[in-house]
Amino acid sequence: MKRKGLHEDALDIQRVETERQARREAEALLASKAQELSQANEELRCVSEALAARVEELEAERALTLHLARTDSLTGLLNRGAFTTELTGRLERAQANGESVALFVIDLDRFKGLNDSLGHHAGDLLLHEIGRRLQDTAQPCDLLARLGGDEFAVVTSGRQAEERAQELTAALTRSHSIYGRVITSGASIGMALFPDDAEDASHLQRFADMALYRAKAAGGSRWSAFDEDLRCASEARHSLEAELRRAIPAGEITPWFQPVVNAADGRMVSVEVLARWNHPERGMIAPGAFIPVAEELGLIGPLDSSVFQAACRRAAPWVAEGLIDTIACNVSPRELLDPAFSRELIRRLADTDLPATALTVEITETFLLQDLSLARRHIERLAALGVRIALDDFGTGYSNLHALLQLPIHTLKVDQSLIGGVGRDNRISKLVRAMMNAAKALGIRIIAEGVEDEAQAIFLRAAGCDRMQGFLFARPAPPEEVEQMLRDEAAGGGADTDRIIAAAATLRVAGF
Repeated sequence: MKRKGLHEDALDIQRVETERQARREAEALLASKAQELSQANEELRCVSEALAARVEELEAERALTLHLARTDSLTGLLNRGAFTTELTGRLERAQANGESVALFVIDLDRFKGLNDSLGHHAGDLLLHEIGRRLQDTAQPCDLLARLGGDEFAVVTSGRQAEERAQELTAALTRSHSIYGRVITSGASIGMALFPDDAEDASHLQRFADMALYRAKAAGGSRWSAFDEDLRCASEARHSLEAELRRAIPAGEITPWFQPVVNAADGRMVSVEVLARWNHPERGMIAPGAFIPVAEELGLIGPLDSSVFQAACRRAAPWVAEGLIDTIACNVSPRELLDPAFSRELIRRLADTDLPATALTVEITETFLLQDLSLARRHIERLAALGVRIALDDFGTGYSNLHALLQLPIHTLKVDQSLIGGVGRDNRISKLVRAMMNAAKALGIRIIAEGVEDEAQAIFLRAAGCDRMQGFLFARPAPPEEVEQMLRDEAAGGGADTDRIIAAAATLRVAGF
């Protein structure tokens, strides 16, 4: 019994020791795990802090990106996109609260002259100064924006709108100091009110623009408000747009022709195609009233295509019979900037009976300045088929003589703004003669546009002009009338040029 008790005691001691050892090991394990957990928590804390810092950086970058996306970098004002969004929201809140809103659209006067004379950096300085002045005169709830170029906008409460317009005009017409020079650019301002003038952002901007154009037309450095007269003009313009969209596919816009005469003998040798709109209710509408609208609406392509094909079909028999040798068609700058223009023109020409060699395409110097490489591709592609290229309105722009050397230009049309002074103003006469001599040296034909009296014709004949066009010889007329003129001339009723030729000889002797 005694031994058994000793054995049990030993077992108890061993068990206790085992338990203690297990407890120590468990405690050590727990301590180790606690240490690992503490380290993990510390690492997580560091990661969390790093993530929080990165989130703050990303939020700051996002805020900066949004700010830059909404802000004009030069002036710090809203840009056009942000302004349009903010204006819509402002009008919605004003409508809900029964409030009025005034929109002022601002355009600087004579800004291009500043850029041309002092450089673009000087222009940037002026734009920055305009932005600062707008901020200085702003009320707390105003929206200020630079819409692009030298155009700005201000949105404010409609209360006391006239007083605010006067305040803006005074602030923006004060002189500026740029590079130590006093600059007085002035500003024109157009104003429209919500909801009195317009009930949405689009019309409000459009009406403010109309008021702005009137202020500019009146000489600038003033403000103008949208009113009933402008509303009537807007409605008439909207009606014209709708009518134009209908008239082009309906074939109401048709080709008229103005004859071009040989300067040597007065014989009609060519015709220029001119678009005319004989409206069923309004009668004849002048090209100046609908061509710019077609350009703005993107309808000039379909209009030109329709008139071009009708003109080629109508004039093809005249060419075939020898009544004329060519017809000339104007092409809009918008069409010329289309890379597919020349191929499309060739395709349209193929649908008519007019030979390519009987077609002259008239382009403007402006297009050559916009994209000379594209102009070269179009001109060379057309010239390869025998189509002649005429440079229209020569003398009104940069008179790009370099282009005459580089491109297969067949004809120069000297603009009527110069022709009006020949034979009267000695300087203009010398300039036109020099231009003609330069073109002759390059083997380029000269056509004088806008010849309206015998004095001009006499001078041009003496100066060696090849062809002339103008009211002195014939006004633009419908195809039937022009065809009759051509047939009458072919039958022996040509122009009497004896007096012109005799007077030309007198001028030549006099040294003009």
